[in-house]
Amino acid sequence: MPPGADPFIVILSLVGAVIVVSALLSGLIERSGVPQMGVLLALGAILGPFGLGFIDTRLDSPMLRVVSMLSLALVLFTDALSLSLQEIRKHARLALLVVEPGTVLSALLITVAGHFLLGLSWPLAAILGAALASTDPVLLRGLMRRPELPSSTRLALRLESGLNDVVLLPIVLVAMTLLGGHGLEEPGAGSRMALQLFLLGPGAGVAIGLLGVATLDLVRRRLGVRRDYESLYSLGLCFAAFAAAESVHGSGFLAAFAAGMTISIFDVELCDCFQEYGETTAELALLFTFVLLGTSLIWTGIGMAGGAEWLFAVLCLLVRPVVLLFSLQPARLDRKSLFLIAWYGPRGLSSLLLVLLPVFARTPGSVRLFELCSLVVLLSVVLHGGSLMFAGKKKKSKAHVPEKQPAAPPPAAPAPSPLRLAPEGLPESLEIAEMQRLQAAGEPVMILDVRTLRSLESSDLRAVGAVRVDPERPAQEAERLTLPREAWLIAFCA
Repeated sequence: MPPGADPFIVILSLVGAVIVVSALLSGLIERSGVPQMGVLLALGAILGPFGLGFIDTRLDSPMLRVVSMLSLALVLFTDALSLSLQEIRKHARLALLVVEPGTVLSALLITVAGHFLLGLSWPLAAILGAALASTDPVLLRGLMRRPELPSSTRLALRLESGLNDVVLLPIVLVAMTLLGGHGLEEPGAGSRMALQLFLLGPGAGVAIGLLGVATLDLVRRRLGVRRDYESLYSLGLCFAAFAAAESVHGSGFLAAFAAGMTISIFDVELCDCFQEYGETTAELALLFTFVLLGTSLIWTGIGMAGGAEWLFAVLCLLVRPVVLLFSLQPARLDRKSLFLIAWYGPRGLSSLLLVLLPVFARTPGSVRLFELCSLVVLLSVVLHGGSLMFAGKKKKSKAHVPEKQPAAPPPAAPAPSPLRLAPEGLPESLEIAEMQRLQAAGEPVMILDVRTLRSLESSDLRAVGAVRVDPERPAQEAERLTLPREAWLIAFCA
């Protein structure tokens, strides 16, 4: 930090830089396939001590601790919200294959490699194995948005990224407890630890989730709640669940996941609302954390790396593809889907957040774990991010091959009719009776079912004559369906 600089101004500038750069480059990043995390690491390096010197984050930084803890809670919360029990039950076999052999066996093999190759104690190796078995949903986002991605690949990667953190987090917490002692030699200490981790934390999360959904439902019916504020309400429930669990000595992170799963089960509308708006807030926290780590901390992984560390990093990235290529055979996927699922398991912010937990707890040996994890994450950003970028270029160049005999140009289309504006005073939302009055008056009315896939699959409610429109791609859908410009387009979303 420059001498005499106000820390508040520096932090505010950093937040502004992250938002501005992420927004301005979002389109370019999506089209080119350049890994977003690579851009943010570069931004961190520019702002860090090796660049402009605006900020130099240390592992004992209170700001890093707060941002990282909130980010991990939001990661677990949004992971739970993205899951659908109906989808998990429908694809239970695939979910078990990607989580049990894919995640658990990968963590076990990395643990063994850390113990014998790097000389780590078994608890430290277990923490590192659990952290490095976590796949990063932020790094996967560019791949998941590609329309050409096979549906089986998208499903498997979404299930894995949504479920693996809650499987791996208890391993980290138990290993930290073993390393810290905490009176484990006393009678009943193991039972007390299990109670705190696996009952008090999730129990607090479920309680907050149920209370929050019931309260919101009551207020909705009596007073009404603005949709954008429901997103903020979800964030409040996440943090409240975390705080409630920590106050009773449970795991706030498991509570955040349990609260998100409870909301996902009992209030689909709130879940969709959070994913539309509140998820952007969660992603901003993740991006900000990555920039903080990119100032200097993450680069320490390269400085400490020797031959054994580089070999370990390569093994970490090879373990998961080998495990999944064999374990997914019973799923009978096509070859393309199988290889895509096996290869795209990037390590990113989720791994760093998990390994930071023992660092913040001042667990002996945890700094070395962070350095090793940073080395693997940097290698993963280069390999997985680079493969995404080159795959995108190949697709683009292939799509622009000129035809031998170009087709004749289509006849000129008539000029489109101007869009009619809604009468002044008409509310944004219409009651069914108002829609029926439009129809009775002879007005052309078209009903569009714009619910998310989650809401559509979990509800038997259907609007008669409604046309299905994907809310993620409204412009493309309107062009595909050739929606009439002079009709009343009424969106059905509840």
